[in-house]
Amino acid sequence: MNESKREIPQVRSLEELKLLRKPHLKNLMTAKKKVSGIDKLALWITAHVGSMKFFLIVFSWTATWLSWNIFGPKALRFDPYPAFVLWLFISNMIQLFLMPLIMVGQNLQSQGADARAEADFEVNKQSELEIETILTHLENQNNLILEILEYMKDTKDKKKEE
Repeated sequence: MNESKREIPQVRSLEELKLLRKPHLKNLMTAKKKVSGIDKLALWITAHVGSMKFFLIVFSWTATWLSWNIFGPKALRFDPYPAFVLWLFISNMIQLFLMPLIMVGQNLQSQGADARAEADFEVNKQSELEIETILTHLENQNNLILEILEYMKDTKDKKKEE
């Protein structure tokens, strides 16, 4: 057997690694609960205005409005062709009201994405530490197995000499 003992590096135990873990999911859930009612409204509007359903509603409303005021009975037309002033006014007011709400919703979504990315990063750092610990354990086991094999070979050789 080797006269000089190999130094076994100090590795963390499973209990020590568990103590280092942080409750990432719990932190994310706590951050979600801190959203105010008006922020929830902005998130809801952002989610729904950015949908195909909303697009189809606006498209149908516009097509109906313009078609009625172009092809409808002259006595019943309320927004004369070609200007469509009332339609433009209503459309612009909708845009003016929705734009800031959508921006607020996108900022809130971005904050949520940043929090998830930070949690993912922390989990990845913890995983890296755990993998390094596992690899160190495996390397130590490999060294011990090699020492045992060397010892067994030396013992076998000594028996042959006797």
